[in-house]
Amino acid sequence: MSMALDEIDRRILKVLQRDGRISNVDLASEVGLSPSPCLRRVRLLEDAGIIDRYVAVLDPAKVGAGLTVFARVWFKTQDAEVTLQFAEAIRRLPEVMECYLTTGECDAILRIVTADLHSYWRFQADHLTRIPSVLNVKTDVPMETLKRSFELPLAS
Repeated sequence: MSMALDEIDRRILKVLQRDGRISNVDLASEVGLSPSPCLRRVRLLEDAGIIDRYVAVLDPAKVGAGLTVFARVWFKTQDAEVTLQFAEAIRRLPEVMECYLTTGECDAILRIVTADLHSYWRFQADHLTRIPSVLNVKTDVPMETLKRSFELPLAS
């Protein structure tokens, strides 16, 4: 279902991106609606798939996933079967938080979380490089996180 967003929808989405647990009464107050029309709009946004789901954002370090690395992956060949095989394997690995097929130097970029560098090394050796379609992996380890956001920019 396609849905055109108006300014009130955008305000609702901005607030919900910051606080998905806000009560409908507080949300309505923040966006300038009464509770019933606000709830109706939220349900429409959910039904249209604009609001995909609600989640809890965890502190990685406090749950034993304090290291984030970015792995650049090169495939052995560029055919559809290799890409599908890689995608299926990656989807089974919970340490891989995000995976993007890319143009440019490498074939895929992954954001991976583990407890520490040794855990990542084991993950790379035991899982990532054992995917049959993977030719090579280069890993970048960030020194510091300067920005981490889950809020999509919403154009007016």
